[in-house]
Amino acid sequence: MVGATPISSTVPGQKLIAPIWHTALLVVIFLGITVAGGLFQRHAQSTPGALQQHPNVVPLYLSVIAVEGLLLYGVWAGIKLHGGRLRDLIGEKWKNPQAVLTDLALAIVVWILWIGIQLGISRMVPSQSRSVSALFPQSFLEVVLWLGCSLAAGFCEEVAFRGYFQKQFQAMTGSASAGVILQGILFGISHGYQGLRAILMIMLFGFLYGMLAFWRKSLRPGIILHAWSDVYAGYLFQYLHL
Repeated sequence: MVGATPISSTVPGQKLIAPIWHTALLVVIFLGITVAGGLFQRHAQSTPGALQQHPNVVPLYLSVIAVEGLLLYGVWAGIKLHGGRLRDLIGEKWKNPQAVLTDLALAIVVWILWIGIQLGISRMVPSQSRSVSALFPQSFLEVVLWLGCSLAAGFCEEVAFRGYFQKQFQAMTGSASAGVILQGILFGISHGYQGLRAILMIMLFGFLYGMLAFWRKSLRPGIILHAWSDVYAGYLFQYLHL
């Protein structure tokens, strides 16, 4: 059942879900990924035509799936130190078909809102990323692996950011709003290699999904929406023009 607690409420006395050192370690890892991605972008932009041709992305996709799995393991290892379980981050199981349909409906509504936000930001802030589009799938095998990447990202990143980081930041600050904001900022920065526009969009993505997770008391609609958004952005939108 959806909680009635307002997003601005304070939550004094909430216990940390993992040690602070563990959270700091994960933050450092994400910042490292951002720096590495930024260097990759700079190299691509300084080498005209380097990624105009479609590269072999199969190893990249497989590595992404592996990294997402390691991320999930890292989150699990951290919360286990405080006696937590992944199901505690995800929320209660679906109890009936109505609950499934409700989460699907929420995912659709928020996705439509998200598309509107994307269009607005695209008009205000030009894209600075020149290498991402060349990495989208083209062959059948690449499409299958992209679907795997999307499903892995939808589940693992929602558990990490809207589950782990949001709850941990909320416990550290005593504020649900701070939890939503801080995880959204970290989520955007961790995708900094995609350029300024992507940072802004993904940061707003994080805020929006964080509010959805807090309001719904479940990560399930966000997991559905995140996975679908990646499928759409990487394949359907690019090649089917939906």
